[in-house]
Amino acid sequence: MATNDWSGVHPQAIVDPSARLGDNVTVGPWSYVGPDVEIGDGTEILSHVVVKGPTVIGRNNRIFQFSSIGEECQDKKYAGEPTTLVIGDNNVIRENCTIHRGTVQDRGETRIGSGNLLMAYVHVAHDCIVGDNTILANCATLAGHVSVGDFAILGGGTMVHQFCHIGPHSMAAGGSIVLKDIPAYVMASGQSAEPHGMNVEGLKRRGFSKEVLLALRRAYKVIYRQGLTTEQAVEELEKSYSDVAEIRPLIDSLRGAHRGIIR
Repeated sequence: MATNDWSGVHPQAIVDPSARLGDNVTVGPWSYVGPDVEIGDGTEILSHVVVKGPTVIGRNNRIFQFSSIGEECQDKKYAGEPTTLVIGDNNVIRENCTIHRGTVQDRGETRIGSGNLLMAYVHVAHDCIVGDNTILANCATLAGHVSVGDFAILGGGTMVHQFCHIGPHSMAAGGSIVLKDIPAYVMASGQSAEPHGMNVEGLKRRGFSKEVLLALRRAYKVIYRQGLTTEQAVEELEKSYSDVAEIRPLIDSLRGAHRGIIR
């Protein structure tokens, strides 16, 4: 990464001299980029954005106006430690998003993957991990220590309780309140959120075969229709679907559900 291309910094932007900017980075008017910030090639910071460090932002991101990136967290235990925020490549972060750094009580890092769309007013709290190619719709809110798997979708106004895990390829309807883990591939909605089948339409769009979709539907019945505990469901899935690779993320999400899964 180049560290000396300031040609895209607007005269009315404030960029700390120690910040490192890659090639073709633009920083719009009235934006602030603080010390200990690294921004990758081609990333666009629009007007009125605040980026504080320690923060690393990858390549070809677009961050829209009035977003606050890398601010210290809203945790009373936080005492000014130099925790970090890491953002990958090709993300779109829309207006008024807030993404906070981590805490030393956890990994010390908040991490956003690549290819994500965070719509307006999304909040990502301290120590969250967001995977790749997710969509967090307007006003979706992640409390601290939440993880969101690849290709997951959270509808507008979704609220996720701290320490919950949102499985890959899952989907929560708008206005859902998520108090427990959503397993991989599962659709959820409600206050509090309950399961409503597999995210079949989303999986079709991503090229999942008919055979895999059938296996996932049957796996859903094992989890939710046979009166099994989570541990018993895991045992049954491993016995019956060991030859279906796509079942593994589902099993992993069940095994990692320390808060329990939605029911």
